[in-house]
Amino acid sequence: MDILAGVVADLKDELAALRIERAPDTGGSRWVAWLAAVVLLGAAGAAVWFWAFRPKPLEVQAVAVAERSGGPGQAASVLNASGYVTARRRATVSSKVTGKVIEVNIEEGMSVKEGQILARLDDSTQRAALQLYEAQTEAARRAVTENEVRLAEAKLTLKRRVQLMKDSLSTQAEIDQAQAEADSIAARIRAAEQQVAVAERQIAVQKTDLDNTIIRAPFTGVAISKDAQPGEMVSPVSAGGGFTRTGITTIVDMQSLEIEVEVNEAYIGRVTSGQGVVAVLDAYPDWEIPAHVITLIPTADRQKATVLVRVGFKQLDPRILPDMGVKVRFLRDEPIAGKAGPQRAMLLVPKTAIKTAGSDSVVFVVRGQVVERRAIRVGGTDGDRVEVISGLQAGERVITPVPDTLTDGAAVTVK
Repeated sequence: MDILAGVVADLKDELAALRIERAPDTGGSRWVAWLAAVVLLGAAGAAVWFWAFRPKPLEVQAVAVAERSGGPGQAASVLNASGYVTARRRATVSSKVTGKVIEVNIEEGMSVKEGQILARLDDSTQRAALQLYEAQTEAARRAVTENEVRLAEAKLTLKRRVQLMKDSLSTQAEIDQAQAEADSIAARIRAAEQQVAVAERQIAVQKTDLDNTIIRAPFTGVAISKDAQPGEMVSPVSAGGGFTRTGITTIVDMQSLEIEVEVNEAYIGRVTSGQGVVAVLDAYPDWEIPAHVITLIPTADRQKATVLVRVGFKQLDPRILPDMGVKVRFLRDEPIAGKAGPQRAMLLVPKTAIKTAGSDSVVFVVRGQVVERRAIRVGGTDGDRVEVISGLQAGERVITPVPDTLTDGAAVTVK
């Protein structure tokens, strides 16, 4: 134990010899330490702030520019538009006179022939008036007959007096009186004949009015509406505070169906008469109907800045109905037979990848981690894709859809 105690005492002495004597602390070193700590904390906070709010790459989607070899039946269209099926011959059939409907012979969807009786109006008034005019005409004819008999008698009297004058048994005054009587009766006959002609014309007019109570189909077609019922009043003009019908039915000539399309005047140069068209009804999106441009209406709508184009079907079908919505693709003219050169490849991009800037079309091409804004020239369309004539190469990736905040040189991350 004594030996152990001696060793511990020696160690304490050696450790005491190694102690460094320090100057008394005046508080300055403590202030420097606190300042260094504050600076370090500020730098760390700034680094965290810059890291949290640094500009982050915009997440986008990109697709590669597709390439397709052009060929018959595969050429992209030069313009897409939408319109409606219309009928060139369509009529709301009404009556020429105001009257009460007593018979309606059509229903919706019924086929009618030209001249077929569609409805009848009450004709009792017209028939009564016709009978009156016929009676007046008969009376005028009888008056003519009576005056013709009197004229014959007057002529005989005149002849006898002329003979008596030769025998000195009659005077010139008597002869003049007989002549005047004959002339007067002849004048009454001519007046009665005119009355007969007037009465006959009145009969013709009344027969026309009577015929107007029968409403006939103006052309062959299909009735698409039934607008009046027996007992209702119809009139060629609106009257009666809305209680008078102005039509019996509406007839459409199904052989006159065509498409009316309003084309923006900025693209009307791509449309020509006789140009091929592919029409797709909204009701049958998988059915492509061949058609052609009939004509361009030579006037523009100044409010819509559009030009009306008439498109005809190459073959009609019972599924095509008036007022159906339809989308059309105006096709590029095919090359002349025997002179067709090599078909160039077509570059196609989605419509959503193209952004319009004034009259220019631009796309954003992915270049590594950034995008490049590039102007392009577009051609026709092929469904939901657009043909790119110049400005892109096959395989390049373009942003679609284009965010509104995307700018040239912006950093992006492709999903």
